[in-house]
Amino acid sequence: MDNLLIQDAQGVRILTLNRPDRLNAFDDGLSSNLIQALNDASRDDDVRVVIITGRGRGFSSGLDLSTFTNGDLSPTSRFGRLDELEWVGRLIESVVHNDKPIIAAINGVAAGAGLSLALACDFRFMSEEAKLTTGYIRRALSPDAGMTYFLPRLVGHTKAMELILTGRDVDAAEADRLGLLNQVVEGSQLLETVQAFARELASGPPIAMTLSKRLVYSSYDTPLVPQLKNELAFIRQCFGTDDVREGIQAMMEKRKPNFQGR
Repeated sequence: MDNLLIQDAQGVRILTLNRPDRLNAFDDGLSSNLIQALNDASRDDDVRVVIITGRGRGFSSGLDLSTFTNGDLSPTSRFGRLDELEWVGRLIESVVHNDKPIIAAINGVAAGAGLSLALACDFRFMSEEAKLTTGYIRRALSPDAGMTYFLPRLVGHTKAMELILTGRDVDAAEADRLGLLNQVVEGSQLLETVQAFARELASGPPIAMTLSKRLVYSSYDTPLVPQLKNELAFIRQCFGTDDVREGIQAMMEKRKPNFQGR
């Protein structure tokens, strides 16, 4: 996996997109490896939080269009032609349906599917030097990778239409004003800041965090009464865990709880 670097420390897995000469644009190899790495992290009990970032000047510039010199973006294989989601859909699924909180550390340009990837993450920290762009319209393309799902929910219909149909650049200060970010960070401090936040998250109760994430995403498409039932079912599941007992005991003893995910 030369195109994807994987590092583990203190319950945090860092996935670094490693095609800096292409601003970490996605080709078949990088997209496949990232999807696999995210799915592996979701299943790994030793991983509690995931960080996605990019090496070099870019977070990700989206699809590597240089690989389509003839202008034809259609899949060549029968499997690809019949796959209704393809890699862009599979990638976003691997983020949204991941059982671990995922943080985008946006170190540089995030464009097209690269921005969509960041929008799908649960948290976004951005270097003050970085730029965002939906980008698609610049190449006569309509959005994919969940752009039209996440962006209107985050910034509202009117602003989403502006950003998609103009494809203009958005700097960190504007992205923060629009509500796209958790924090803007000086570039040299970005990864250190994100890792500190990730370690704090990683000290939390893993089962409750997983169920909370599932509830939030299911709420987008679930009516109130079914959602209330889901919340009740999940909190009952939490009450059966050792972590709840540890949380209550720690509160009584006025100490920091030590959650084990059991």
